[in-house]
Amino acid sequence: MMSERTTGLAIEAEGLTRSFGETRALAGMDLQVPAGTVYGLLGPNGAGKTTAVRVLATLLRPDGGRARVFGHDVVTQADRVRARVSLTGQYASVDEDLTGVENLVLLGRLLGLRKPAARERADQLLAAFGLTDAGARQVKKYSGGMRRRIDIAASILNTPDLLFLDEPTTGLDPRSRNQVWEIVRAVVAHGTTVLLTTQYLDEADQLAGRIAVVDHGRVIAEGTPGELKSSIGAGTVHLRLRDAAQRPEAEKVLQAALGVPVQLEADSLALTARVGSEGNDLAAGEQAARALADLARAGIVVDDFSLGQPSLDEVFLALTDHPAVPDDERDEQLEAAR
Repeated sequence: MMSERTTGLAIEAEGLTRSFGETRALAGMDLQVPAGTVYGLLGPNGAGKTTAVRVLATLLRPDGGRARVFGHDVVTQADRVRARVSLTGQYASVDEDLTGVENLVLLGRLLGLRKPAARERADQLLAAFGLTDAGARQVKKYSGGMRRRIDIAASILNTPDLLFLDEPTTGLDPRSRNQVWEIVRAVVAHGTTVLLTTQYLDEADQLAGRIAVVDHGRVIAEGTPGELKSSIGAGTVHLRLRDAAQRPEAEKVLQAALGVPVQLEADSLALTARVGSEGNDLAAGEQAARALADLARAGIVVDDFSLGQPSLDEVFLALTDHPAVPDDERDEQLEAAR
């Protein structure tokens, strides 16, 4: 028989609300997270992702709604929830004046391990995360990627049933991001459920089986990465013309060929349009090829053309009518209230 760690739901949330003064961080959030998977919360800064994680990890009480983690209520059964979860926040939570080994041994001792067992576990994790050579160095001397790895290592000293990863790769270089991604995959392969918050569509695409798109404290879309992309079109055509005077005519030709609105970029030579949208029987590549042929017949010269997947900004623009950029004022209000 399969355990509950690999079947059923790890998280069930219904109508979660939470306010900080006049700022409403959660506005009726619903979630269902399958156990044994990576589930992504995707959204810009200020969308409510971190507040949701803090409520689910029992660090904040919700103002309204209900949430259960492996069947345990986060308010009335908080101790049972805490026994099964671990949290890696946006910022390093280890002691920067201690070495990597000292941090892990200290945390192991706090978790009840005897000193030899704590040292053995620390050595195992340092080796698994590629930090053995750095284990004797103070954490303050680690790179950003190394700090994130030691953070995650600290979170799984005792393998949790549910690991919250709150924007684990923000500010990391591509190589470090890839290293963190491999660690997340390894954790899930051992049966842990991961709730991942991120601003990056490519990160959610790489790791998450399902994604909830969050904006202003609500889930506004949910599905697999492919489903979310296809919901706004299979791809995006980017064109750059040779003659800016031809752009009005190019806009008309493109709109007629693709049957979708065409966006005029700040560059007076550039146009953008989504293709492969619902209701069009042609594949994205076929639509783009037909549009190029129509432009050529109209005598419009295209100097540059590309067809790619929707970007994070394009997904959010389609779903929310605003781009996925930080809402600085909202962030400042939330931080002040906390």
